[in-house]
Amino acid sequence: MAIFTTDNTWVLIFGVLGNIVSIVVFMAPVPTFCRICRKKSTEGFESVPYVVSLFSAMLWLYYASLKSESSAFLLLTVNSVGCAIETIYIALYLTYAPKQARMMTLTLLLLNFGGYCSILLLSHFLAKGSARVQLVGWICVALSAAVFAAPLSVIRMVIRTKSVEFLPFSLSFFLMLSAVTWLLYGLFLKDLYVAGPNVLGVIFGVLQMALHAIYRKRDKVVAEEEKNDTSVGKLSSDTQSCNGHAFIIFIEASDKGPVAPPSEV
Repeated sequence: MAIFTTDNTWVLIFGVLGNIVSIVVFMAPVPTFCRICRKKSTEGFESVPYVVSLFSAMLWLYYASLKSESSAFLLLTVNSVGCAIETIYIALYLTYAPKQARMMTLTLLLLNFGGYCSILLLSHFLAKGSARVQLVGWICVALSAAVFAAPLSVIRMVIRTKSVEFLPFSLSFFLMLSAVTWLLYGLFLKDLYVAGPNVLGVIFGVLQMALHAIYRKRDKVVAEEEKNDTSVGKLSSDTQSCNGHAFIIFIEASDKGPVAPPSEV
């Protein structure tokens, strides 16, 4: 148990909680892949979220391996699990994806591997000791900030349609909870590279919770009206008129299961 030794009990508590919550988030796409395996088809799902999640987990794994603190073990565990889960998702996707989607996924994986190796080599030859930790830390912060900014397109869609139908409450809740736990972990550990990007995660999580509170009741009213309406649903026409790529992804994910959330650690 020496690997869990830490001078700050709160670091251990929030690190363990962060591991538990993050693994729940990593497991969110399981229903999606059960459906894919059952139907032996990816049905238009895209592999980008899973590849990005894998790349993010790999970078944080490298960052954690550079840390000297024993409490960094908690970063190692969660991102090791994340790498394993995302690898399984991608393997299943490649098994059932059509040729064009499979080739695109393999290309993304090649870019993923090339980018990761480049970061490893550059950080190894351009920086030493604490400078290397800082360099890799800032790269992880930049990637995490981009990942946390991704829900902006969904938030914009929710405000536009005044509906949270395509913003799953459970996923939003666990993503926010994960951001809160890792934010506190980073603060107690005094690791700004971990805490910094999770500030964005908490902000976007609170915003999504607020949208649920505002528009959830309206969705119930609309659902009741649609029961008595035999006309063609308005949703399909709204979907066709939207040019936002992320919007289409979330439309598909709502109907068939959640997309993979990128690693937020």
